[in-house]
Amino acid sequence: MQPLIDGLIFIVDDDASVREALAWLLRSRRLHSEHFSGAESFEERLAAEENPAAPPQPRCLLLDVRMPETSGLVLFERLRERGWLDAMPVIFLTGHADVPTAVDMVKLGAFDFCEKPFSDNALVDRIEQALGESARAIAAQAERRVIAARLAELTDRERRVAQLVIEGLPNKLIADQLSISVRTVEVHRARVFEKMEVKSAVELANLLRGMPRAA
Repeated sequence: MQPLIDGLIFIVDDDASVREALAWLLRSRRLHSEHFSGAESFEERLAAEENPAAPPQPRCLLLDVRMPETSGLVLFERLRERGWLDAMPVIFLTGHADVPTAVDMVKLGAFDFCEKPFSDNALVDRIEQALGESARAIAAQAERRVIAARLAELTDRERRVAQLVIEGLPNKLIADQLSISVRTVEVHRARVFEKMEVKSAVELANLLRGMPRAA
């Protein structure tokens, strides 16, 4: 059975038998995994990457709630604060007593939780869905980098014109605000559209939604 999305699954659980069982399950579904006995070794693994917040391939984290030294909850918070979960959905592995806690973690941004003992098929389904979410996040990151590179090509004046265009100001009002001619505004506007690879103010606004201000 070929996985829907190629990716990497991290398993962090202090129970060796759980780690081995999960690794075997994932191998049987042709899913790649790495496993760790605790938070510290996993954090070291991520820290060795060039940019853990922007991974090169889809990934997700299977994280045990209860671990003796650093709990899964503490690790989750640390990773979240560092921004390392932006493209790495977390699925908590929890016992019945920890279900309310896992629900709280989902409210804070975890992808889901699976109660032990879990259904193999249900868990793999959620893992593949998590990898899909990771793939979408990585694609969005790549798109933001492309847009940022285009923005970097704008001059300061072009950035200011772009911001006023996004705000819906007509060329005459932009000219008045910047103390330049309408013709100069038109030239800057055309250059902005060309560099940003858009054809209208609406496209420009949609492209820059969620990006830092153009000016």
